[in-house]
Amino acid sequence: MVSDLHQLLHGFAVAISPVNILAGFVGAFLGTIVGVLPGLGPTATMSLMLPFTLMADPLTGLIMLAGVYLGAQYGGSTTSILVNIPGEAASVVTAIDGYQMAKKGRAGAALALVALGSWIAGTLGIIGLQLVAAPLGKAALAFGPPEYFALMVFAFVVIAGLTGTSLLKGLLMAALGLWIATIGIDPMGYGARFTFGLPGLLSGVDFLPMAMGLFGIAEILTVASERYIPGVMEKIRLRDLYPRSDEVKRSIAPMFRGSLLGFFVGLLPGPSPTISTFLAYAFEKRLSKNPQEFGKGAVEGVVAPESANNAAATASLIPLLCLGLAFTAPSAVLLAGLRIHNIEPGPFLFREAPDLFWGFIASMYLANCILLLLNLPFVGILARLATVRPQVLMPIVSVLCLVGVYSVRNSIFDIWIMLVAGVLGFFLRKWGFPVAPLVIGLVLGGMAENSYRQTCMMAQGNLGFIFNRPIALALFLLALVVIVVTSLRRQTSTSGELSEDA
Repeated sequence: MVSDLHQLLHGFAVAISPVNILAGFVGAFLGTIVGVLPGLGPTATMSLMLPFTLMADPLTGLIMLAGVYLGAQYGGSTTSILVNIPGEAASVVTAIDGYQMAKKGRAGAALALVALGSWIAGTLGIIGLQLVAAPLGKAALAFGPPEYFALMVFAFVVIAGLTGTSLLKGLLMAALGLWIATIGIDPMGYGARFTFGLPGLLSGVDFLPMAMGLFGIAEILTVASERYIPGVMEKIRLRDLYPRSDEVKRSIAPMFRGSLLGFFVGLLPGPSPTISTFLAYAFEKRLSKNPQEFGKGAVEGVVAPESANNAAATASLIPLLCLGLAFTAPSAVLLAGLRIHNIEPGPFLFREAPDLFWGFIASMYLANCILLLLNLPFVGILARLATVRPQVLMPIVSVLCLVGVYSVRNSIFDIWIMLVAGVLGFFLRKWGFPVAPLVIGLVLGGMAENSYRQTCMMAQGNLGFIFNRPIALALFLLALVVIVVTSLRRQTSTSGELSEDA
């Protein structure tokens, strides 16, 4: 513990450089704006920021990307409360009671309590990250190729089951991502795979144009195809931000319960920030002595989901830093950003790049405070961004996508990859296919392939080899259980819907 404290103090010495503080502020500010703007999302914005992180050192780039991610969790609640338009999927639950509080003239109190709850959850999440990451990283040193391959299979199955409405669609998207990751030169056989005679594909499909296409360009096409409906914003003044004493008293316990629940949910594969908000809301409603108030402006129904959301977002970074695995789309972008700088997160990160790890932890403490300061005085200004017409916003996003992709490798081919990925992403959304499993499959595809090949070489054709690896066996069995349970649950719900229709 004393050693960790010394390391953290050293991390603060690294993080408080002017460049890193500026990067944290820019990332937090952009993330807050992204959270306010409906639709764009942290993943798309982080993808847009990737080219700019190449101009800085790895820690500065990572701080900026993490600031965008955490800032989006803060900003999404603003429009949910004031305009009833969730800026992020994780803010959908907040809109249920948050907008009702705004209609009662308590918008300021809701925003202040949400900002406080987000700060508490973020701080507790960072403390948990600091305490859990290093021991988990050391334990991961016992993992071999079979364990890593089993863990990735389990992650893909869980992510596929929790995103979208169909397990089959989720698995197909994960498989598509894995297939795209194999395009290019075979690292072991040195032969060309799936290049279709295109020289540009010999080096593989770069993550950046794919991500910017699947999220940025696809969002532009989606917005262009939908009718614009402006929201009606509740007015908010700075003096209205003070909550009543009874509202504060009712909020304290839900903040901590939501933070704790969100942290543990954030360790699991899948869209943990979104899942944690629904769980926290249902948990608070069950505990409440007045459950009839939920849906009519209950303050517990606002602060608990937002606290869970921020804690889960922070906890989702633990598998990334300790195991080198991305369980969410934003953490996949963070993983790609580290790899661009030739840094491979995982068990050896703490030993090989301690300045990066502890500097990142320290910068998150600072970014969390910056976000609290941003989200209280400027809520009125930020909320007005939700009323910006797409005709103004989307052309700016288009230019950023084109310039960002071209600037990395000065490649016209990458622009074509981005445009094709954008059209693909647009139709995948339209047909109900989740994009997150595809992105995670693309990022982890190389590691999954190498782990699988090494496992096969270790087994030497003996299928019973897996029974000598209890961790790998347990993960494979868990993946099988998830498939069976998810299939039965959805089959039961479908049968129930058909009987109701009859």
